[in-house]
Amino acid sequence: MKLKGLFLSLMAAAVIFTGCGSNGDNTDKDNNAGEDTDVVTSASVATDAESLKTAMGEDGTWIIVVQQDLTVEEDLVLEGEVAKEGEDYTGRKLALYAQDEDRNITDSYTLTAPKLTVKADKTTLKGGVIVGDLYVEANDVTLDNMKIEGNVYFSSEEAKSSFTLTESEVTGNQEVQ
Repeated sequence: MKLKGLFLSLMAAAVIFTGCGSNGDNTDKDNNAGEDTDVVTSASVATDAESLKTAMGEDGTWIIVVQQDLTVEEDLVLEGEVAKEGEDYTGRKLALYAQDEDRNITDSYTLTAPKLTVKADKTTLKGGVIVGDLYVEANDVTLDNMKIEGNVYFSSEEAKSSFTLTESEVTGNQEVQ
């Protein structure tokens, strides 16, 4: 009887460790994210300037969740092509809000930084306020339920023409620079 219990315990441990492990191969064929995708990842909650900068980097997460007002003294850069875990979608999302189980926004937050540069195509900035200037160096950038208290500068006409405001506001100028 003790041998049977030991065997069952070992089997349960093997199943748990096998399920939680990785084969070390983080290639696109395993996660169906497309041939040119740099990283496949899940969400990241940014709680301070360092975790925000890390999450926004080339090896960061597809969605960066800020669930409190946050002030960063240096310029920020959102870059890299990142795929949502388990999906073909690539793009980035900066979420400055909390939501309920039905995905209704229940609270929004303010990110204050001198400058936020978006270098990742298909980026969505959603649900809060950015105090500072936004520099768009990518295509298909969307502001969704967002307010920019500053200017929006575009690196090209293409970046400007593919920029979308959905229930959003920019208090300053919007121009190609």
